[in-house]
This record gives sequence, structure tokens and C-alpha cells, in this order.
Amino acid sequence: MARFRLDLAYEGTEFSGWARQPGRRTVQGELEAALGRVLRLDPPPTLTVAGRTDAGVHARGQVCHLDLDPEALRAVEGHRGSPTEPMGVAERLSALTRRLVGVLPPDIRVRAATEAPEGFDARFSALFRRYAYRVSEAPGGGDPLRRREVLWYPRPLDMDRMNAAAARLLGEHDFAAFCKRRDGATTIRELQRLEWERDEGGLLVATVVADAFCHSMVRALVGSLFAVGEGQRPVEWPGEVLVSAVRDPGVNVAPAHGLCLEEVRYPDPAHFTRRAELTRRVRTLGG
Repeated sequence: MARFRLDLAYEGTEFSGWARQPGRRTVQGELEAALGRVLRLDPPPTLTVAGRTDAGVHARGQVCHLDLDPEALRAVEGHRGSPTEPMGVAERLSALTRRLVGVLPPDIRVRAATEAPEGFDARFSALFRRYAYRVSEAPGGGDPLRRREVLWYPRPLDMDRMNAAAARLLGEHDFAAFCKRRDGATTIRELQRLEWERDEGGLLVATVVADAFCHSMVRALVGSLFAVGEGQRPVEWPGEVLVSAVRDPGVNVAPAHGLCLEEVRYPDPAHFTRRAELTRRVRTLGG
């Protein structure tokens, strides 16, 4: 068996998130089925993803891996008119990405398929994930051509106030107040960046970077900053909620469609194994 890395993008509107679910359309379900069809594998290969996105969330820089007998890649070669040298692994992977275009629905695209270096794990080897949340405050409503990726907010937002509040959330903390708990999962995370800027078109864009995120964390953080930005809450409030470590009913989770996973960053391949060991450790604050 060998490990292969897939870099992909998807428009999340019509998906019930990444993770495979019975009776629901998911990114994992569609991509695994497409791989099974192209590679003629039944059951299809199982994918391990860098970060499970929620229903309606988009991705431009998602990463996953699969373990596969390299011989299975022969299925992408097809019929040839004359004998030639067998394709190499890299050629077969390039052919795989082309074949997937014809099998996948148009809201998923595999941008690249490569052999993974030894020790690579899409989930546990990652240094950080970077998300962007995009907001329009245009008085007449948002751009209808971008309605599936940009949230229209009906009231003006004060970017300076939101950034002042965001600065109080940086660092390693227990983000239980901003997460939906899952049995056996820690809510301790290191928030490395949370900053609002205006892009060239006047949109408010939050860049959110952490070593990892728990369920609904990004959207809950963004929702708390909206309350500060429109003046409903003081600048100190999100930090106070964080310290409480209890889910606050005053924190409204921002809608999913404004959120996009932009990048997953990995260390030098020599550090993959060590990084995975650190990521798998049971986290404690200050530990």
C-alpha cells in the first residue's frame, strides 16, 4: 500500500458537510464514490481529511489522503492503440485528476493528486488551517453573483472594534464557549490569527488561522465579533465569554456560506512524523 495526497476545492452549498452520512450528500461520499468508479474499486477507498467542514462551508485549499495499492492506478490508463512504456506513478496520478473531472459533480474538483512523502497524514501532519469569512454591508444588498460565498450583513460593522475584540482571543485556550462539544474530543486550540481587513471590493474579510478547529468554532468566533462590530456588545465581551468556557447563548453562530477553507499548511516532510505525534497528544493548557 502507498499513500497519496489529494488537493481539492468544493462549493459547499449543496453538501451536508465533508463527512460521509447515510442518506445525505457529502463531499467525502461523492469523492469516494468517484474514486471507486474511476479506479474500479469496490468498496471504494476511504479518505482522511485535513479538516471536516460543516454543511454549507466551502473549501479552496482542502487536503485529504488515501492508502492504495499503486497497481490500482493502472485503471486510469485505458486502452492504447500501440504498445508503449507503462505509465509512471506521477503520470497515472495526473491521468486520475483528468478522469475525475468527468465523474465528479461540478461543485467538487481535485486540483492535484501526488504521492505523499513518508510519514504524511493529511489530518495530523498539518501545522495550521486558514479560513476566510467574507461579509458585505452594501446598503442595497450583496452582489447576487457572489451570494453563495459572501454573507450580506444588514447593519454597518466597525472593523476596528472587531479587531480589538479579536486580539483578546489569540493564543492557546479552551474554546469550549465557541464550540459544539463532541464526546472524547478536546476543545483546547491555539488561535494564531484572527483579523479583519477590507479587500479591494470593499468586502470585510476575516482571516482565521489555528493549529486546528473544533466543531463550529470559526463561525461562533465570527458571530461574537459581529455583536461587537455593530455595537450590541462591548469589545471585552468575546474575551469574557472565552474565559467562562461555557457556551453562551448570546453567541450567534455566523451563517455557513460566508466561510471558506483557504489553506492547510504542512511542515517540511522530515518533520511529518514528529508533527503527527504532537498533534495526537492529549492537550492540556500549558502542557
